[in-house]
Amino acid sequence: MDKISIIGLGLIGGSLGLALKKYDPDAQVTGFSRRAETLSLALDRGAIDAAAASLKEAVDGANLVIIATPILAARAILKEVGPLLPASSIVTDTGSTKVAVTEWAADYLPRNVRFIGGHPMAGKEKSGIEFAVADLFHDCTYCLTPAPQTDEEALDYVKGLVSRIKARPLLIDAQKHDHLVAAISHLPFLLSAALMELCAGDPSWPEMSQLASSGFRDMTRLASGDPVMYKDICVTNSVEISGYVDGFLKELERTRSLLHQPAGLEKMLREARQSRENWMKGR
Repeated sequence: MDKISIIGLGLIGGSLGLALKKYDPDAQVTGFSRRAETLSLALDRGAIDAAAASLKEAVDGANLVIIATPILAARAILKEVGPLLPASSIVTDTGSTKVAVTEWAADYLPRNVRFIGGHPMAGKEKSGIEFAVADLFHDCTYCLTPAPQTDEEALDYVKGLVSRIKARPLLIDAQKHDHLVAAISHLPFLLSAALMELCAGDPSWPEMSQLASSGFRDMTRLASGDPVMYKDICVTNSVEISGYVDGFLKELERTRSLLHQPAGLEKMLREARQSRENWMKGR
């Protein structure tokens, strides 16, 4: 029987628990959260079979430990659970940046524990166990960034678990992962937050807000996300994100110059529409 421990029971951790209980009902899932009300709700919703009162209790006897917390919290957890983990157990995480977490795992986990970084490319703008759903990972890409020394048995186990919850495992280098997601994940929520700040800080916002409709709603959706989670992501991937911020500023400058060139503006807009349509067709 799989004995799986989930540390952190927010949107991702809670959804993992619900998915495991739906698609792998024989798995024994133990959950841990610092908040008693989160543990209680996770039990009530059937995301976990048992609630642990401490990290030591959570990892006791576990063959797989999933750390589903904000990035910087994962560092402290890895350090604390390192000496407590059963020999030959597997540890993975769900963080949106992988280089930093992989380095922390190498620093804090004993050699007889296998670490495989993980990042499900799925989520919502809302956080918390109350928003968790079993099918959050359905048909999503689930990045796995194993360390060079990770054995095939551990990797196959985690890939199998990812497949069981209906996601698609993708093996990728940690550095490449952080470079790619800086553009398609991290930059978008910064742009969403910046747009919200720009408009909400405008003196005309009371009137403007009454006119804002679906376009503005969709563009600012990510600004509703967890500030702590987003802050941790930016801190641990600042170099890659900064590069794409610089690139976006240049693109905005180009776009501004085209406002006075109708033909050039239309050409750019047509190219952007075609690029998005091509991407949507390939999904």
